[in-house]
Amino acid sequence: MNRQVQVHGALFLVALIYGANYSIAKEIMPAYVQPFGLIVIRVVSAVLVFGSLSLWVVKEKVQSRSDWFRICLCGLFGITLNQLSFFSGLNLTSPINASLIQTVSPVVVVLLSAYLLKERIQIFRMVGILLAGLGAMLLISGKAGNAQGHLLGDLLILLNAACFGAFLVLVKPLMQRYNAITVVSRVFLAGSIGVIPFGWRQALEPDYAHMPASIWGAIAFVIIGMTILAYLLNIWAMKYASPALVGVYIYLQPVFAILIAVSLGKDLFTWQKALYAAMIFGGVYLVSKPKKASV
Repeated sequence: MNRQVQVHGALFLVALIYGANYSIAKEIMPAYVQPFGLIVIRVVSAVLVFGSLSLWVVKEKVQSRSDWFRICLCGLFGITLNQLSFFSGLNLTSPINASLIQTVSPVVVVLLSAYLLKERIQIFRMVGILLAGLGAMLLISGKAGNAQGHLLGDLLILLNAACFGAFLVLVKPLMQRYNAITVVSRVFLAGSIGVIPFGWRQALEPDYAHMPASIWGAIAFVIIGMTILAYLLNIWAMKYASPALVGVYIYLQPVFAILIAVSLGKDLFTWQKALYAAMIFGGVYLVSKPKKASV
């Protein structure tokens, strides 16, 4: 299979997982598990899985202190701040508000890429990001007005989007030097140091023995799908895609959120939504379009 197709397939699946997560995680919080407790369950599970793979399968060591420093920064922005702000924000606001605010992340990616990675911001890429962002905002703006999102929750999701954008840029050099398992195992280990003190008590509070099977399924989705699979696919894709391309796939999340709602009979698909979805895919194409080789 063509590498470009594999990269887009991986990023597409990640967007689908995250799009579904907005509704699935809300089923868990706060009735069964508090936000920080769910983060601890998620992160500790990832540390155990990725750590085992790193120890027994990959067996690769980080070579320098500067790389360890970057790993710690990735853990801070990609795990600690990212997770604490996302789940606490989602617990307070609506899934639609959260998915709307998430669309600012690619803007952070482009700006940080220009500053840290010295990537030139090309006109067609900026047009693609603006087109995709406009499509996403138009797609959910009709419902956003009916969603009573808590201001603090919205601000926390905004912080989450900025942290995730910073993570995508910071992790790029590491992916050029190490295996994806090596990177993600160290990043989760570093990030867990920041989240465990906040959530370990909440992780011990729930009555796990009497949880419904549907909630156990939702927790399994958060751990296996959203954490292990999504992070692996995202970080693998970073080897072959620009941070801007990885970031712009966030715009597909509201598309999937609405499609899932339609399949459950909770929404209607109209020609306006089809048009906005076309704008999003057009933006993704412009961002992923390679530069013309100079003659």
